[in-house]
Amino acid sequence: MEFLLNAEQMKHCDSDTIEKIGIPSLVLMERAALSVVDEIYRAGCDLRSVLVVCGSGNNGGDGFAVARLLDEQGVRVTVAFVGNEESMSPETSAQKQICENCGIKISSNFMQREYTVIVDAIFGIGMSRDAQGRYAQIIDWINQQSAFKVAVDIPSGVSADTGRILGTAVQADLTVTFAYRKLGHVLFPGTEFCGNVVRRDIGITADRFQRGIPNIFTYGEEDLSRIAGRRPYSHKGTYGRVLLIAGGHGMSGAACLSAMAAYRSGSGLVRVFTPECNREIIQTYLPEAIVTTYRDDYSKTAGQAREGAERVTAYSEMHFPARELEEALAWSDVTGIGPGCGTDRMQEEILATVLSEYKKPLVIDADGLNLLSRRPNLLYETEASVILTPHIGEMMRLTDNTKEEILSDILQTARQFAREYGVVCALKDARTVVSDGSRVYVNTSGNNGMAVGGSGDILTGIICGLLAQKMSAFDAAALGVYLHGLAGDEAQEKRSAYGMIARDIVDQIGEVLKRRTEE
Repeated sequence: MEFLLNAEQMKHCDSDTIEKIGIPSLVLMERAALSVVDEIYRAGCDLRSVLVVCGSGNNGGDGFAVARLLDEQGVRVTVAFVGNEESMSPETSAQKQICENCGIKISSNFMQREYTVIVDAIFGIGMSRDAQGRYAQIIDWINQQSAFKVAVDIPSGVSADTGRILGTAVQADLTVTFAYRKLGHVLFPGTEFCGNVVRRDIGITADRFQRGIPNIFTYGEEDLSRIAGRRPYSHKGTYGRVLLIAGGHGMSGAACLSAMAAYRSGSGLVRVFTPECNREIIQTYLPEAIVTTYRDDYSKTAGQAREGAERVTAYSEMHFPARELEEALAWSDVTGIGPGCGTDRMQEEILATVLSEYKKPLVIDADGLNLLSRRPNLLYETEASVILTPHIGEMMRLTDNTKEEILSDILQTARQFAREYGVVCALKDARTVVSDGSRVYVNTSGNNGMAVGGSGDILTGIICGLLAQKMSAFDAAALGVYLHGLAGDEAQEKRSAYGMIARDIVDQIGEVLKRRTEE
C-alpha cells in the first residue's frame, strides 16, 4: 500500500518533521536536491547545458540547491530566478545566496539560449491558482524547448490535489518527488504531464504523520497477498457461492464474462440467473456455471404498455419469477446484478426485490445502475452491503451531476456519494477511485486497451469472487479494481492495446494471481 498525499498533508509532514523531529528545513532541501541530481544522472541526460528555473517558494530553493550541486560537478549551469524577491521563503533566500557565494550567476536573459536539460523548480505542490502573465509565458516557453525536462516534486501548473491543469503546465519527461507521491501525480490529466515519476525518500516517513494516517492510497503488487490463500483441506463451498443476475436478449456475453471472472478470481461456485434464451449459450461457454432461467417473453410484450398499464401490470404479476429468485438469493453468499440484464419493467422489479430482501454483499453494475437511477432511495432501505461500480455516464444519471462536475474532483464525488447512501462506490474512469465515504483507493493499474465492451462485466465478476471469499466490501472493491487492471496489463503485453478484447482480460486473471503464490 502506498499513501497518496494532497498538498496540505505534505506540508504538514514537512513541518512536523522540521518542528517535532528536529530535522532542519535546509537539510531536507539538500536531500531533495541530491535526489534530483542523482535521478538526472540515472536518466542519462545530456548535461552539456542545463537551465534551472527557480520560483520564490521552497520548490525554488530546491532548484537553487540542484544548480549548485551540478555546478560542483563541473556541469555548465544557468540559473533563472522568475519569482519575487520580497516573497521568497527564508530557505530559498538562503539557497540563492549560497549559489551567488559560489560564483553562480542568476541569469535574466535565459530565454536567449538553448539547453539540453531544463529543471522546473518554479511552483511545486504549493500552486493553487492558474498560471497567468509572465509565469504562463515561461511555462509555455519551457514546453517549446527540445531539452529534456525535469520537474522538481511536481510539474509547475499541475494541481497536487486533483491533477487539474492550472492554466498551463510544464510537460516534464521526469518528475522527482519526495517522500510520497501526490494525487496530482496519478490523477488525469496531471499524470500525463509528469513523465516518469520517481519517488525519493528524504527523511519524511510514515511515523511522522502526527495528524493521522492519510486515508487516500493505492496498491502495488505486494498487496495481492491480501487475497486469502487456498486451504489444503477445503471444498467448493469454502470459497463461496456467487449469484449473477445478468444477461438479457442479445446480451448473454455479459453474463458469461462476469461468471468466468468470478470463477477465475477464486469463487467456488457461480450461478447465473438469466432469461431462458441465454441457457444454451452460457452452458456452452461456461459449463462450470449453474444456470437458473425464467420465462423470457416478458420483454417481448413490454411495448404493450402503450395499450394500458393494467394489462402490463397483470402480465408482470403472472410471470415475475418470484420463487426462482427467492431460491437463488437464499443459495448465494454474494450477488451481482446488472451486466447486460436490460432496463425493462421485469428487471426493475427484480432489482427492487433484491434490494428489499437481500441482506448479504451485493454488487450493482451496468443496467442495474441505470435502473437504480430511477429509484435511488432504495439504497436507504436495503440491508445488503452494497457496492456500486458506475462509469462516468452512469454516475451522471445517479447524481444528476454533469460530466464536468464529476471529473472536477472525482475523489470527492465518489466519497460524497458513498457517504450519502451508505455504500461502497467504485467510480470507473482512467483512474478508477473506490470510496466507502471515508477511505479512498486510487487505482493505477490498467491501460486504454481495456476500453472495450465487456470489461466492466469482468470487474463485477472479480469483485463478487473476492466477496465470496469473505473479503470486506471496501477491500473487495479496491483489490478487485486493482486485479482487474493488472489482468488488463498482462493482456496488453500479449495482444497490444489495439488487439485486446474482454476475454483476454479474463484469461489473464489467473496469471496475475499466480504471482501471488510465487512471491
